Amino acid sequence: MQTIGYIRVSTDKQDLEKQRHLLLEYANAHKIIIDEFIEVEISSKKDPEQRKIGQLLNTLQSGDMLLVAELSRLGRNMLETLNLIDKLVQSGITIRFIRQPELSTDAPHTKLLLAIYGYFAESERDFISIRTKQGLAAARASGKKLGRPKGSKNSQGKALDPYRNEILEMLQNDISVASIQKLINKLANQKYHYNTYIKFIKSLEYEKHSK
Repeated sequence: MQTIGYIRVSTDKQDLEKQRHLLLEYANAHKIIIDEFIEVEISSKKDPEQRKIGQLLNTLQSGDMLLVAELSRLGRNMLETLNLIDKLVQSGITIRFIRQPELSTDAPHTKLLLAIYGYFAESERDFISIRTKQGLAAARASGKKLGRPKGSKNSQGKALDPYRNEILEMLQNDISVASIQKLINKLANQKYHYNTYIKFIKSLEYEKHSK
């Protein structure tokens, strides 16, 4: 049996050493030896490989223990996180969340709590989809032209301006860029490229920091 500590931080918001200290302090208090740390300094919006999820899955084996500061460190949204937890538990791995001990997989009532989290995460995603559809339908009904005019150039994702509020709301709820792309493209009947969304989101972040 081995114990792995997984640490993920966004470099502009959190301190990697702080999470490492938290895990070491917990391990010392519970007489656990951490065999290896997997550390990632990157945004949760990056793909799983960049967040070293593949390395984590390949390293852990049945009977091992995974130490994580909190639930949000494992995934970019609740559904992804719950799916990863389920995969690890099915593989016989124990997960302990230091700041949320009630969610540790060897704690009482964990299955019920995670099921409740999953229900609300799924419901919220459905609500966001419904609100987005309603907002676009209302815009069409009022005569507002949606989408990129034919022949126009996409300058840094500005073609997505009509969907600014919907995209912001989905980002605030940790919806992945790929999921946003699928939803907006389907509703707008346009095939905006993934990079268009990346540029648009970067422009939103630039505007936010410029204020």
